[in-house]
Amino acid sequence: MKNDTKQAERPLKSDFDRDGYVHVDALYSAPEVAEIRRQLDRFVREKVPQMPEAQVYYEERADRSTLKQLQQMFHYDDWFAEMMLNGPARRIAEEVLQDEVVPINMQYFNKPAGIGQPTPPHQDGVFFHLTPCEAVTGWLALEEVDAENGCIHYLRGSHKGGFRDHGQSGMLGFSQGMTDFGTEADHANTVSFPGPAGTFLMHHAKTVHWAGANNSPTRSRQALGFIYYAKSAQVDEAAKAAYQKALDERLKKAAKI
Repeated sequence: MKNDTKQAERPLKSDFDRDGYVHVDALYSAPEVAEIRRQLDRFVREKVPQMPEAQVYYEERADRSTLKQLQQMFHYDDWFAEMMLNGPARRIAEEVLQDEVVPINMQYFNKPAGIGQPTPPHQDGVFFHLTPCEAVTGWLALEEVDAENGCIHYLRGSHKGGFRDHGQSGMLGFSQGMTDFGTEADHANTVSFPGPAGTFLMHHAKTVHWAGANNSPTRSRQALGFIYYAKSAQVDEAAKAAYQKALDERLKKAAKI
C-alpha cells in the first residue's frame, strides 16, 4: 500500500526520548483508512479461517462476530506484508530507535461495542525477552477512539526505568498486567490519546500503557498494531518459547482458544 502522508514536521526522536512515545495526528488519510478497513474485511473472510487458533482471539469464542485480536497478519497476506515491511510505521520505528529494525508482529485489535474488555497496565518488553530491550509498538486507529470506547493511556517517561512487577491478568490477548500500578505518581503522569481514525501512536517496549473497556453500546474500537525490534537487540529464544508454550496451554485449558 502506498502512503504519501507526511510525518509530523517536528523530529519524533526527541519526543520519544523524553516521553517514551510519539503521536502522529493523521499518519493515514480518511481514504487510506477506508482502504485499510476494506482490506481487513477481506483478510477476515479469506485468511482467518486458515490461521492457527492460537493466533485468533474472540471475546466470546462461540460468537465469531466478537473477533478481538489477530496475530502475525503480515505472514498471511501480501497486502498487509507491504504495509508492515515498507510502510511509514517501519520508518518511524527506525527513526525513534536510531537503528535498523526487524519486523516481528502485525496485529489487529478490536474492542467490540459494549463487551470489549479493558487492556491492563503493562510494559510490552515483559513479553519480548530482549537484551537490550530496544523495541517499539505502533498503534493505528481505524476508527475514532475516545474515553468511552477505550483509547490508549501512557505513563509519560516510564520507559526510563526498569520493568515493574507483572502478574497474570486473566485478560485474553494481554496475559500479564502490572501488579503495582496506581500510585500518585502514576496518576500524575498519565496522558490519554483520543483521536480520529488515522491517529498513530508508537511507544518504547518499557513504556507503561493501558486502555479502558469499550463502554459504547454502538461503537467498536478497531486498530492495527506493529511490533519492531531493534536489529541490535538479541532475543532469548528459549525463554520466549517457554513463555509462549505456557500461555497457549493456559488459554486452551480455559477454553479461550
